[in-house]
Amino acid sequence: MCEIYASTPPPEYEQITRSIRISGSVTSIRLEQRFWNILDELAAEEKTSTGKFISTLHSEAYSLNGEISNFASLLRVVCTTYLVSKSA
Repeated sequence: MCEIYASTPPPEYEQITRSIRISGSVTSIRLEQRFWNILDELAAEEKTSTGKFISTLHSEAYSLNGEISNFASLLRVVCTTYLVSKSA
């Protein structure tokens, strides 16, 4: 039953840290490679860089919700939301 999930290649879940400029400050974000791939795809669809996409997302989420307690978690949820909407 779980073979499709258990057979995920290890490089896909390796954690990668990228430096991103958000609101003028450089910060590091650590996500699994698969999530970076999805964010790169999302940014390409928006015709922007991944860094600019993430910075814009942060700004809009902050405007809508106030403080963001765990931005990496938000990015993972954004990725899954994107995949669900893409498959619909």
